[in-house]
Amino acid sequence: MTARQSIDWADALHRARLHAPFLARALDRRPDLGTLLGAGDVDAALTMALAAGHGCDDVGGALRRERLALSLVVAIADLAGAFDLRQVTGTLSAFADRALDAAIGAGIRRRVPDAGNVGFSGIALGKQGAGELNYSSDIDPILLFDPDVLPRLARDDPAEAAQMVARRVVELLSTMTGEGYVFRVDLRLRPQSEITPLALSFAAAITHYESSALAWERAAFIRARAASGDLPRGQAFLDTIRPFVWRRSLDFGAIAEIGRLTTRIRDHYAGGQVVGPGYDLKRGRGGIREVEFFAQTHQLIHGGRNPALRLRGTRATLDALAQAGIIGAEDALVLGQAYDRLRTIEHRLQMVADQQTHSLPQDPAALNNVASLDGLADGAALVAELTAISDRVGTRFDALIAAWAPRGAVAVTEVPLARDLAQLGFADPEALATRIENWSNGKFRALRSEAAREAFARIRSPLLRALAAAPDPGRALLRWEQLIEHLPSAINVFRLLEARPALLDVVMRVLAHAPTLADELARRADLLDTLIDQTVFALPGDVDSIAAALARTEPGEDYQCLLDAVRRRVGELRFALGVQLIEQAHDPLAIAAALSRVAEATIRVLAAATEAEFAAVHGTVPGSRLVILGLGRLGGGAMTHASDLDLIFLFSGDFADESDGARPLGATLYYTRLSQRVVVALSAPTAAGALYDVDTRLRPSGTQGPIAVSLDSFARYQGHDAWTWEHMALCRARPLYGTAPDCAALAAMIDAVLATPRDPLALRADVLKMRSDIARHKPPKGPLDVKLARGGLVDAEFILHFLQLRDHLGLDPDLGQAIDDLAQAGLVPVTMRGAYDLLCRLLVVVRLVAPDGAYPPVASHGIVAQACGRPDWDALLAAITAARATIAMVWTETFDEPLEI
Repeated sequence: MTARQSIDWADALHRARLHAPFLARALDRRPDLGTLLGAGDVDAALTMALAAGHGCDDVGGALRRERLALSLVVAIADLAGAFDLRQVTGTLSAFADRALDAAIGAGIRRRVPDAGNVGFSGIALGKQGAGELNYSSDIDPILLFDPDVLPRLARDDPAEAAQMVARRVVELLSTMTGEGYVFRVDLRLRPQSEITPLALSFAAAITHYESSALAWERAAFIRARAASGDLPRGQAFLDTIRPFVWRRSLDFGAIAEIGRLTTRIRDHYAGGQVVGPGYDLKRGRGGIREVEFFAQTHQLIHGGRNPALRLRGTRATLDALAQAGIIGAEDALVLGQAYDRLRTIEHRLQMVADQQTHSLPQDPAALNNVASLDGLADGAALVAELTAISDRVGTRFDALIAAWAPRGAVAVTEVPLARDLAQLGFADPEALATRIENWSNGKFRALRSEAAREAFARIRSPLLRALAAAPDPGRALLRWEQLIEHLPSAINVFRLLEARPALLDVVMRVLAHAPTLADELARRADLLDTLIDQTVFALPGDVDSIAAALARTEPGEDYQCLLDAVRRRVGELRFALGVQLIEQAHDPLAIAAALSRVAEATIRVLAAATEAEFAAVHGTVPGSRLVILGLGRLGGGAMTHASDLDLIFLFSGDFADESDGARPLGATLYYTRLSQRVVVALSAPTAAGALYDVDTRLRPSGTQGPIAVSLDSFARYQGHDAWTWEHMALCRARPLYGTAPDCAALAAMIDAVLATPRDPLALRADVLKMRSDIARHKPPKGPLDVKLARGGLVDAEFILHFLQLRDHLGLDPDLGQAIDDLAQAGLVPVTMRGAYDLLCRLLVVVRLVAPDGAYPPVASHGIVAQACGRPDWDALLAAITAARATIAMVWTETFDEPLEI
């Protein structure tokens, strides 16, 4: 690869004159530009080139002069090392946009002289859309018009007027004259180009893309851009068809189509596949197209769920894929550098004679000439460099296609299904074979189409093997049937499992071990899509980053769209964290903390959106804002999949104030209604599903009091009227939403309440009575209900809250940290932390595996034990007994009262 230490204008001009006849003729025609470039004044040369068409009344002529001058300046700057690839392609693409815009305007004003560029848009695709245009590229726009807005004569039919504009655009840009051409215009990427006119109405195009577009058209629109003409209407069109391009669930037909397209390209251009004379840099193995397809395939897979990947430029897309953890950083770097170099050499080929060529010359002298233009020793050096590049790219692209390519036809086997099942170890294989065969005989609607049955046939054998290997095959089979029963179409699920056979084992473990996750999967089969991301086993980031991802909306989406989007994204995050538990990817305590971060981010996003929606009608209360306090496991940052949200709604400012909107409300009523709206936003099921259960009973006066009170009222209540149990709840309270000053004031208020001196005997009596009442009214649900069992988590929490309130130590919402602080003060033994953590881990796991508190099926014993850091079930049971005994011992020492476990 050529490396220049400094910009060398003289050498660039010399190589251009010696090895590029097109550039040599351009220098002869524009010696003034050559003089400026020789002096290194590229800015002046570029300014002069952009003005080359000024003073020419003929639009086509002006554009041709500008194109020649601009190509010359950019080419010499490229050869000199003054412009990098992005500057080269960006400058050429910007000119293409201007040229197409000028041609559209000329076409419109040919009939309506004073009209503007309205009602007719040029949508740039391909390299123009991506801002990566070549020296000698054609352009591939789609021309669209609005019949109600397009300027035309009264007697003109709108469609015919649009065709006249389109024909004029092609004529102005593509016709070869004495001054050359501007761009070759290829309109074959428009919908059904063999039968449709050159320009389509926006409505007709939208109908096509929403109903009958082909898979390759999705990939084409990844790089689409409203480039010329009526830009607002062009962008509105792209916004409308965005769901067609960026689908939330995977479309394996489109992904497989890229694999088939690559095979056809390699077969059609077989002569240019191998690096050497005649090698096709664009279509050959390891060439430009394969880098672009590598990036676009990953965009099709992941871009529907991750808008950060919806980029047009190839290099930027590769970097974004690496940033998202979807491809390796090394792959992104290797492919990106290869792409830049391949495009640079492609440009050298096109500089020679201004021809749209992508192939190395067959003639050795011509090959040497291209190499010399690039600054290499000879053609052999160029071929050697390209051989290495092609191998690096081709190896990576071949691996991608192998992973996603469609499989061949399903082999017909004479071995009866029952025999296969018997060999896999299933009991009663004959009955099971009949049951499985009934799946495809009308039992499930998802398997009624021929395509679905064929897709299922491809995964049947690996599915049966995965079922046989599941810890509880019968349970997994039943839940698999429930999953298929709820699917309107199963083709994408089957194709995903075919493309990623390892997912079958994960799915079977989920179905066998986690009824909560299995139920979610039955409701939302698209949750499987999340498992293909390499980041699925990574914990989500901090609250800020999660909130930013949850708050993402598309242009034009409203509040209801946000509610649906948040439900989908939170569902994906919670499902992924559940799979991480089953797969033992992380400590259950880390999962609990992550679940809490997700919940906090959800509160932050939906509360802010609801406030804005509410303020649009009722305004805001001057000097006042909503504040939300989290308690319980949410406040302590240790949620499970079954945790609800314990919230108290507060507001700053004077309760007697009034909002300033079109429909003003008094502050108390304002925040009562706003808080109710926030609760609905967090809890009400929508078309996208449910979210959280919200519990507001910890507010002042419980269910008898208003849902929202002022901070001053809250302080008075806590200082004079609150019960001991309410102060115990404050030990795990944490402000989650509000302005920084309001949250700080609330935190200081809580600290003051918790620091209040108390009568130890009265406190002890209150705590013991409360625990006795709980034991009487809420007994343990089962042997693994380590929350309510004596010597369990509730007892541990009562011990900690008693000591926190009595001694004003260990006042941390994170009860693990509180134990450490109290142990350091000698108030609890250090062994309490281990006992508490074990029971917390167990709670997190059993909420998924055995939500009823009963012992899980024997097949799930190993997962539960290992998640809790124990080698087997017996060791776990012994550890649980020991942990409860430790907490009972601390209880006795703290309250001077024995605790039976």
